[in-house]
Order: sequence, then C-alpha cells, then structure tokens
Amino acid sequence: MKTWMLAAMLFLASLPALARAPADPDEAGIRQVIERFRTAIIERDKPRFLALFLEGGVSWQPTLSDEGLSRIREKNPKAIKLRVNPANNPTSFIDEVVADKASSEETFDNIRIDSDGDVAAVTFDYRFLSDGKETNHGKEAWQLIRTAEGWRIVSVIWSVNLPPKS
Repeated sequence: MKTWMLAAMLFLASLPALARAPADPDEAGIRQVIERFRTAIIERDKPRFLALFLEGGVSWQPTLSDEGLSRIREKNPKAIKLRVNPANNPTSFIDEVVADKASSEETFDNIRIDSDGDVAAVTFDYRFLSDGKETNHGKEAWQLIRTAEGWRIVSVIWSVNLPPKS
C-alpha cells in the first residue's frame, strides 16, 4: 500500500513538469540573431549587422528616461524626451559605430523570448559600452519575423538611462 501511495505522489508531483509548454523550437535561431547583433557591433561589421534587419524599413526608436532628460536639460533646456527622426535607423547606427575610434559593445542580460515560430518578441536589459565604459543602459525590445532566409528584426525600441554622475 505504501509503495502505491509513493508512486501516486511521485506521479502527481511530476504533472507540473508535463504541463509546461515545450521549449520554443526557434529560440536557438533568435538567440543567434542576438549574438550576431552583438558581435557585429564589436567587429564593426556593417554588412553582417544590416543583414539582421528586414529590408525596406525598420522601426528604430529610443526614448530618454525622465532622469536623463533632467540631466541633459541642465545644459540644454530645450532638450526633449523623444524625437522621432527617420534618419535614425540601423544603417546610421552602425555607420557611427564603424566611424568611432573608440571600441563599442552592447551587452544583453535577462533575455526573454516569446514566439509562435513566425513572429517573435525579444526583450532584455542592455548596456552600451564605449572603450569599456558604459554610455547608457536600459530596456530594449525587438520584434522579429521569420522569413525564408531566417529571423529578421523589424522593430527596435529602447529606453536610454545615463550612467550615474561621476
């Protein structure tokens, strides 16, 4: 009787593990996009960076944190929190990275992926470094679609928090 009870309890304890959704089969491909994005910045590889995006236009929009806006307004009272500028896009970003004498790197933590196999949302905490020093950090969110050639980024939005004053 005790053996039967123990077997039943073990079976019941395993039910939550059986009820979990299977791992996203495309997670590896999406994580590959994240890693290629990261290494293309480090290596200043414009063609590899731009190949990560859907051709024909990508939403590319930062927003400044309230605290960062206050700090910037100390020097520039007319500064605004959010400026929509079509000239800000993946191409202009990687062009700045390539032209900068300082090394650049973006780090990603707390990566979360939600996908149905054809569309995906990726969010994470990021830090952008120039010559190893943080220039800004915040939350970043991407939307991706799976094309015949693989996953492509269609939207990038992020918050901009300035590092603490030194």
